[in-house]
Amino acid sequence: MIKKISNQFLSSYLFVFLLTTMVTTLAVVLLSFASGLIEGRLVKERYPARAIIKEDYTQIDASAVVKNGGGVQVVNKDYQVVYSQGLDTIGKSQLSAEEFTAFLMESSDKPYHYDIVYQPQGEYWLIVTFPTSIRLSFSVVHNPAAVPDDMAMASKVIAAISLIYLTILALLASGYSRFMAAQITEPLHQLSEGTRLLRAGDYSARVDLKLKNEFANLQETFNDMAARIEQEMTLRKKSENDRRRLILDISHDLKNPLASIQGYTELCMKKKDLSEQERREYLQAIYQNSHRANLLLADLFELSQMDSPQFLLKPVETEVCEYLRQICGALIPPLEQAGFQYEFDIPEKNILVRLDPPRFSRIFQNLTDNAVRYNRPGTVISVSLREENTDVVICFADDGCGIPNHLVEDIFKPFVRVDDARNSKTGGSGLGLAIAKKIARAHQGDLTLDIKYNNGSAFMIRIPKI
Repeated sequence: MIKKISNQFLSSYLFVFLLTTMVTTLAVVLLSFASGLIEGRLVKERYPARAIIKEDYTQIDASAVVKNGGGVQVVNKDYQVVYSQGLDTIGKSQLSAEEFTAFLMESSDKPYHYDIVYQPQGEYWLIVTFPTSIRLSFSVVHNPAAVPDDMAMASKVIAAISLIYLTILALLASGYSRFMAAQITEPLHQLSEGTRLLRAGDYSARVDLKLKNEFANLQETFNDMAARIEQEMTLRKKSENDRRRLILDISHDLKNPLASIQGYTELCMKKKDLSEQERREYLQAIYQNSHRANLLLADLFELSQMDSPQFLLKPVETEVCEYLRQICGALIPPLEQAGFQYEFDIPEKNILVRLDPPRFSRIFQNLTDNAVRYNRPGTVISVSLREENTDVVICFADDGCGIPNHLVEDIFKPFVRVDDARNSKTGGSGLGLAIAKKIARAHQGDLTLDIKYNNGSAFMIRIPKI
């Protein structure tokens, strides 16, 4: 592809080279024609010396020459200026032979046009002078009577100059074509290399063309695309790791109670001389483990339901302050039974929101279960409500042990628990906060952890007002 573009540029510039050669030839012809055309129309051509010269210089009529800005001088055989009208560039009335000769030889170098004619009868020189407005001296003249050696030499010089000119022009066209091709092929090469790296799996590939043209826009688009692909691949890898972790966590949390159920069941079946006390203990263990497994499966089913498109809330217009007071009233018995203290700060206002009361109450149930499970008796649970712009913010906080720093970012993910050992006596299923957050988001709100809360932990529930 790059070679093809280079060849296209070279062909284009060779064509320009041919056009330049043709234009140059045409320019030579036009300049020669223009030289003759202009020369024939200048005022000096309308009033030449031969048109006004007389045998007796005193009879010369110089009025037309003077009127058009020129001058007329007559120099006799003794080099005296015996007659002068109008423009005078000689500036003397008497010349020496050397001065007059120098005047004749240098007249073509001065900014004046001199037309000099000798009158043999009157024995004088007539000089007609006009200021030079423009001087064109370009012309091509061929004389068949020219000396053959001179003609050959002139032809060789012209041919050599023409060849040098065409060679320089061809080299410039070729070099410039390669330079211009590189301005396109080099960015394309870098973009192609970046694309190849992306295809090979290097999603950190970026392109830096250091240009400020259309390629800069293409570079920005490429780098943005690469960044998006890298982000997507990172998220995909993270999602895959989360999926594997989720499967391992589910397997681990189900394996323990099922293994316990299986073990106690085998004991009941194989041990014939079980006492009534042992039988009750074994059945109690079977019941507890089956209940734990059933709760885990119920939470998993609820979590999967929330990810389904068929999951729908049944929101109704609710006065949130009164609703929250009812929720707090239902929380008091389990908190007092666990030896926890409580503080409620709910304003006496009429604030309307849209929520599904049974679903929304699950948020407070899960937050309370976690607070009771992971904190010591005597911990203070506080619930407060405030308005913030167009939202209602409910703060559920405690002054207990708090959330470890390494779990702050992952606390709302499934199966993330403060108890890393996943002890069934000190931890739940690890799905409570994940379910609560999905419920909050289903209400067009959110559930977040306030990382600025230094004493214990604080969860912020935000929902929009009507």
